[in-house]
This record gives sequence, C-alpha cells and structure tokens, in this order.
Amino acid sequence: MFPNLKLQIFRRGSHQNQLAKAVGIDETVLSKIIHGYRAPTPAQRRILSNYLEAEEAWLFECFEAAPPRSERVQVAGPDKAADNGDV
Repeated sequence: MFPNLKLQIFRRGSHQNQLAKAVGIDETVLSKIIHGYRAPTPAQRRILSNYLEAEEAWLFECFEAAPPRSERVQVAGPDKAADNGDV
C-alpha cells in the first residue's frame, strides 16, 4: 500500500479517476497501485511523481499491512491473566 500516494492525490484536490486520465493510466491499474495490489513500473512512478509534484521515493514508500489474523500473537489481557501458581 502507498499511503503517501493517496495522501498526495488528496492534497492536490484530485480524484483517482481524474489523475488516471491526466497521466494516461487506466483507473483500475492506478487503484491497484495505490492499494498495493500492483507494483508501478518505473515510468508510472516517474509520471505520477512529476504530476503530483512529490519526491518519488516518498510517494512510493511502502506500508506493510498487518499480518493475517492467524499469524498474530495473542496477548492475554488483565482479565485473562495466566495463573502461574503464585499465591
């Protein structure tokens, strides 16, 4: 996911469909890039950063999503504290 890309689109007062038309990228492709389902090509990175007037490295900083629920570590809360036998 590229949250900075989404943020910069918002800051510019634009919408994904307007941006896609302006830079010549299919709307679906742009959406997939923004949400991390597709990696942008070097040309797309350059076009988008130029159009949005932002540093390419910042614009495409990657945000890693939380791991799937099955891989998360369960932490016991105060009401579910483990009984360790101490009295």
